[in-house]
Amino acid sequence: MRKNFTFLLFIICTTVFSQVKLLSWNIENLGKSKTDAEIAYIAGTIRNFDIVAIQEVVAGYGGAQAVAKLVDALNRKGSQWNYEVSPPTVSSAYKTERYAFLWKPSKVKKIGKSWLEIKFQNQIDREPFFATFSKQGKTFTVVNFHAITKSKQPETEIKYFKFLPQEYPSLNLIFAGDFNCPQSHSVFNPIKKMGYLPSFVNQKTSLKRSCKDGNCLASEFDNIYYLTKKVQKIEAGVLHFYTHFNSLLLARQISDHIPIWLTFELL
Repeated sequence: MRKNFTFLLFIICTTVFSQVKLLSWNIENLGKSKTDAEIAYIAGTIRNFDIVAIQEVVAGYGGAQAVAKLVDALNRKGSQWNYEVSPPTVSSAYKTERYAFLWKPSKVKKIGKSWLEIKFQNQIDREPFFATFSKQGKTFTVVNFHAITKSKQPETEIKYFKFLPQEYPSLNLIFAGDFNCPQSHSVFNPIKKMGYLPSFVNQKTSLKRSCKDGNCLASEFDNIYYLTKKVQKIEAGVLHFYTHFNSLLLARQISDHIPIWLTFELL
C-alpha cells in the first residue's frame, strides 16, 4: 500500500512539474501613466504564472521602465522573475508599441534572445515578438501579438500567420495575444487546418464602458493558439480582475482587456 501511494505521489508531482502556466494580457498603455499601486495590483494578478506575454507596452519613454517596475514588484512577492522587452515595432508613429515577456527561471528556461518578426513587418502593423523557452528538455516558442483594431480589419494581417509555421519549421509555435478578431473568423481556418486550436471559444475578453445586466465583457478578441500534436491543453481560463473594482472606469485604468491563461504540457 505504501509503495503504491509513493508511486502515485511521484506521478502527480511529475505531472505538475511538467506543466507550463502561460498568461497573456493586453495591459493598456503600460508606461509612465501607471501608478505604483496599479503596478502592484498587476503584479499580484499575474504572480502565479510561469510565463507572461504582455501587449501594449508604451514604445516611448516609460514603457520599458514600467515593465522593470512590474518585475521588481513581482520579485518582492517570493519568486524570482526575469524579463525581456522588445524594441519598438516597425509601425506608424501612433501605432508603434513594445511587447514584453516575463518568466520565472525556476519554472522554464529561456533559450536565446527574443526577436520581432522581420519578414512580414511591412504587412503586419505591430509585428509579433517571439521568445523560445524550454521545459524538461522540450522547447516551445511563444508568438506575442497585438493586432490592429477591428475597424482597421485585423484579418488583413492575421492572414500572414499561416506562413509562420513554414518560416520556422523547427519551432513549436504558440500564438498568444490580442487579435482584435474572434477565433470563429475564417482567417484562422488555415492555421486550424494545420492543427492549431484556440484555447477559448466564445470567450469575450475586452471590457465594455459600463456593465449591462451584469454583462461587462464586449468582444472575443484575445486567445492562445497551440499545435495539438505538440501541446496538450490541461486547462484554460480568464481572470475577471474588474470585479475587484467599484466600477469599470476604475478597472479600465488597469486595462480594457482581461488576462487569459493556458496551462499545458509539451508532448
